[in-house]
This record gives sequence, structure tokens and C-alpha cells, in this order.
Amino acid sequence: MMSKYRKRFMLFFVIGLFFSLVACSGDTDTTTDNDSETTVDVEIDGDLEPITFSLFAADNNPDWDGMNSPIGQEILKATGVTLETDYAIGDPAERISLFAAGGDYPDFMLPKGDGNLLVEAGAMVDLRPLIEEHAPNIQEIYGEYLERMVWSDDDDSIYFIGTNPVDEEYRTPGNGFWLQHAVVEELGYPEINTLEDFENAIRTYYEMYPEIDGQPTIPLTLLADDWRLLISVTNPAFLSTGAPDDGEWYIDQDTYEAKLHYKRPEEREYFRWLNHMNAEGLLDSESFVQQEDQYKSKISSGRVLGMIDAEWSIADTQTALREDGKFERMHGVYPVTLDETYKHGNFKPTGYLSTWGIGITVDNPDPVRAIQFLDWMASEEAQILNNWGIEGEHYQVDEEGNRYLTEEQREERRADSTFNERTGINVFKAYGPHYGNGVLDSSGQPFTINTPETLIEDYTAVEKEVLAAYGAEIWKDLFPQEDEFRPRPYGAAWEINYGANSPIAVPFQRAQDVMFTRIPQVILARPDQFDEIYDQFMDEISTDAIEEAEREFTNLVRNRVELWGGN
Repeated sequence: MMSKYRKRFMLFFVIGLFFSLVACSGDTDTTTDNDSETTVDVEIDGDLEPITFSLFAADNNPDWDGMNSPIGQEILKATGVTLETDYAIGDPAERISLFAAGGDYPDFMLPKGDGNLLVEAGAMVDLRPLIEEHAPNIQEIYGEYLERMVWSDDDDSIYFIGTNPVDEEYRTPGNGFWLQHAVVEELGYPEINTLEDFENAIRTYYEMYPEIDGQPTIPLTLLADDWRLLISVTNPAFLSTGAPDDGEWYIDQDTYEAKLHYKRPEEREYFRWLNHMNAEGLLDSESFVQQEDQYKSKISSGRVLGMIDAEWSIADTQTALREDGKFERMHGVYPVTLDETYKHGNFKPTGYLSTWGIGITVDNPDPVRAIQFLDWMASEEAQILNNWGIEGEHYQVDEEGNRYLTEEQREERRADSTFNERTGINVFKAYGPHYGNGVLDSSGQPFTINTPETLIEDYTAVEKEVLAAYGAEIWKDLFPQEDEFRPRPYGAAWEINYGANSPIAVPFQRAQDVMFTRIPQVILARPDQFDEIYDQFMDEISTDAIEEAEREFTNLVRNRVELWGGN
């Protein structure tokens, strides 16, 4: 295992290498992506001088191919901007802390939940005056949501603009319990509403088919690789017990009182169920040691019956199964809860989530050019390009001027796992403002290719049969809908920033460290040891310091409610 000192050395080495590369970049209209040997020669429109901006993102972008893709070339041609990207290796907070400590920053930063480290270090430019003077498209796309981007009640600066889709109509469940179509078809489409339903379906099919395609069947697998443990192991504990996604917090919807969500008795029972699944031999024994690529490889092979995960985490596995023609081995997503007294919290509304996004640092050589680039990304031209692609190549236009995809073009998108990388479609949206599904452009056409009709068209015949058997047209139909819940006036608690010197920071991190150890332990323990270990876990996250952190976070939530008002 690499020591923490060697890790720190490696991080400094990577940062040093990164900045040396940026320093050596020249202002030419020939761009070379660091991850590719392909060199792109593009004639830039108008009188724009070419410029290269460095960009750091906390999240990796696996489809990134720099400006080499057709969409990248079109963006370069229209803006003169080349983006050279860098991504976190391991914990993004460590990398961002190093930037803040060193005082040298990339030109653009997307720090997710660690923006406070940069703001406190004085690294970020207030975007408000730049937006007011140079960014009419940004003003139009966000409208009143810009006020949601105000940093705090003490600082009305806008340091980051949201990169979540604006006015998104959510049509697919982002999270849930995934079950192979073959399982429900074989069992006569049983109700899949509770943990007991989910377990019974997996167990019955597993006993009938202990092998699939000559390999051992895996009843249920989880992904606990680093931070992904939150997505596949712990987030389902609150979603399946009626709470919305507020990250590591549970927020009382009447008082806005905050506490670590693991303290809820309901969640204890969820983890007890996972412990039971492990004891029964229904949980993949490699769940807490496998890496992400191993997890996805198993699912893509068609031998995993069930997962508990986010849609974005397993989407490429479904594409792989589709590519291989294993339509019955693809998975549907179900609103499974602890028991029937709960509603799955997947669609509890937040309003626009605006806090996590992209910002311009004080080291950016041309903040005006940078905000103009982001403003172009918010334009109709850019959004059509980033969603639809290039006319005649990635989509067609009929005699009335309406955009559409041929069946071949649509099948290419849904069944080719390399489509985004080789075309650049959807890749650059992570780095700028954009509208979501359901929003129409000035001609009355949707900005995205996703409509309720095309969503259904994209389903396989097997998927349509499964949905029809459950009386549904789309997977969302199986879930409690937005209008069944009260909107959250604070958005989502995981978006709320607090400073590194806040009384929240250290106790919260200690609680996280304990959780990353204890949750796997309680799941893998003998059932007769479960309560003892869970009680120890509760004692360790119930210290005076953590309770003080909970009170402080409660104040932040209440301040957010007051700050946002009706926005």
C-alpha cells in the first residue's frame, strides 16, 4: 500500500507536471490533446485569437478526447478556445487543498463540494460583474436561478455557475434497485416494491439458474470502490426509507434540523437487510473489494441479477449488454423500499441545483474571454451542437426545419458505447450552462434529443414487454411522482458549502472515516454481531463535536432557506 507521504509526493509531482505542460502551451490554432496523439488543425471563425485554458474537474470525464472530436473542432472553430483538462486522482479534496495551499490554479475549476477551499484561499473570481457585462446568454438561461448561486448571506459574490441542466424534466429514475428482465419474466412479473420482494425474486431465480452462460450467477452485487460506496451502499439506505438525497445528512422537512442520516433507526434496518443478504449467500462476496471496472465487467457479462446503484453508474453496462444482443440480461429499475409504509424518495423535488459548477480563477489570463466562452456554451447554437451534433452527420432536418434522427442515427447513440467519445456529443455539457430535457429553443424544438416519445422508442422490445406487464410506459411510472412530495426549499443539503475552518469540517470528516470502516463491517458481520457493531458505530458518530457539527449544519440549511426565499 502506498504511504500517505508517497501519495502526497505523487500529487505534487502530478500538479507540477500539469502546470509545466500548461506553461509550455502556445497560442496557435493547432491543438494537441494531452491524452491523444491526434493533432487538430482548425481555422477559427472571425478575428478571434486562439487561446488555451486549463481546466480542473473533480469528476473524471471518461469520454473526453479534447478538441479532437468533431464537436470539439466545431467549438474551437466558433470560440478559438482549447480546453486542456485535468482530473482528480483519488479524493478531489486532497488535490483541491494542494491547489489552495500552493496558490497556483488552473484557469477554470469545477470543484464540486470543495469550492469552499478555493473561495477561502481567494482563488476564485466573482463572476457577477462579468456576467452582467459580457454574458447575455448566461443571464437568459439561468434567469432568477442566478440568485441561487450567491455564495452566502455574508458574501453575495457568484464564484461558480451551475452545470446541472436547467429546468430539467426528469423522466428516468436516477437511483433504484436494478433487476434483470429475465428474472421478472421467468417469475411471471411479480410485484417488486419492497426489499422482501426484491430478495425473493433474486433468490428464486438464482436457485433455478445457478449459472448463466457457463459462469456462476451473481444474485446481487454492490460497488464500494472508494467514494462509490456512497452511491451503491449508503445512499440507498435513505432513498428506500422515504428520505430524499441530501447527501450524508437527514433534514427534518418541518424544522430543517440536520443530523447524519445513519442515525435514523430505519436505516439500521436497511443495513440489517444487507447483512442478511450476505449471510444468505446472495450478496457478491467481492462487493467490498472489487474495483469499478471489475464491477462493470460482471454486469456487462449478463450474469448479475441485481444491483443497487445510480443510473449514471451502470448506464454503460446496459449499453454493453445491448451491443451483445443480451436484451433479456439488461436491467429494469424498481422503487424498492424497506416496506410498504415508505415512498421511494428518488423524485422528491429540489428546484434548480445551482451551487456546484464551474468557476474562473484569479490565475486565468483573460477572464473576459473565459466568461465569453461560457456564454457561448449557453447559446442556442452551442446547445444544439452539444446535444444533436452536426447537421447531416449526426442528425437531419426536414422540410419544415425540424431536427430529427434517422433510425440508424438513433441506434448508433443507444447501442455504441464509444459514440460520445468519438463524436464529442454530450461531452462538453459538463463544462458549461445548458438546458435540460423538455426545454424548447426559440423555434419551439427541444434542445435535447430526449422526449417522452423517443424515450419509449429507445427501449428494446424486451424492455417494453416488461413495462407493459407492470402497466407502465416508462420506468418513472413505477415510482412515486414529484407532486406526491413537498419541494425542498433548500435544494439539496449536499450542495451547501461550509468552510474548512467551520466546526463542521473536522467532526464530519471523522464521522465519514468511521462510516467507511463500520458500514462494510456491519454488512459482512455474522448476524448475531450486527447490533453490537452498529451500536459501536452509533457511539462513534454521536460525540459532542459531531452533535455540534449537526447544529451548525442545521443553521446553514435554515440560512439557505431564508437566502433563497421563493427562488
